[in-house]
Amino acid sequence: MSTWPENRPFAATVSFDFDAEEVWIGENPANAHAPGVLSQGAYGAKVGVPLILEVLAHHEVRATFFVPGKDALRHPESVRSILAAGHEVAHHGHSHTSPTKLTPTEEREELETGLQVLRDLGADVTGYRSPSWEFTPETLDLLQEAGLLYSSNLLDHILPYRHPKHDLIEVPVSWILDDAPHFWFANDTWEKTIRSPREVLDVWLPEIDGIARLGGHVMLTMHPMLSGRPSRLAMLDEVLTHLKQQDAWIATTHEIAEYARASDPIALRRWRGGAA
Repeated sequence: MSTWPENRPFAATVSFDFDAEEVWIGENPANAHAPGVLSQGAYGAKVGVPLILEVLAHHEVRATFFVPGKDALRHPESVRSILAAGHEVAHHGHSHTSPTKLTPTEEREELETGLQVLRDLGADVTGYRSPSWEFTPETLDLLQEAGLLYSSNLLDHILPYRHPKHDLIEVPVSWILDDAPHFWFANDTWEKTIRSPREVLDVWLPEIDGIARLGGHVMLTMHPMLSGRPSRLAMLDEVLTHLKQQDAWIATTHEIAEYARASDPIALRRWRGGAA
């Protein structure tokens, strides 16, 4: 028996970490003066986001874009276009800096400043994804104080759940369904190879089908500078077609968190062979 709306057998969210130039600066501050390096991120804003919005519109799918505040300041027109198309915009730090590298005061400032930037652009921000998918002992307290509904950072389930000591829903992520481990490349090391879209589909589609069989939630995580490349847009199109053919309830991260708060799918779902 389904625990998802519309009696759908499983749920899915299409999310994008719109890092643009800021991720390269967060990785190495010296990159702020390296236009060639930064141009990799600029592609996401100039080309990736518009093309991704076209694919999403074709499939009538609403996605969640996690945006660092500094990238929103750098590319306000991109954020406005995302919002105008009906997608969710959520918090992804102000600079693309792991909270584990910040003092408690700095972490608070990053959260509050990034939140204000996104709200000033018209976003109703209800969720947070850390630039590093990592917390400090203060992070959940800060998110709750800011009135946010959800976090999307941990990798410990295939269903959303309520944090036991905070009024926050966790909407888990996974590296296997993130495009970065497959496509990320930088010429500072030359240690990574670039995988083909077919190879990534061979990883993603079986994982999606496995989650579907268990009635779970598929969290796709992509980056406009990576999955906004032409060959990978075709891959995105194929993934969205597959999700619809499998009758997924495709919802924004906010909608998933709202549903989890009201329904507690972990409590409702019983795994094959035992309770969740």
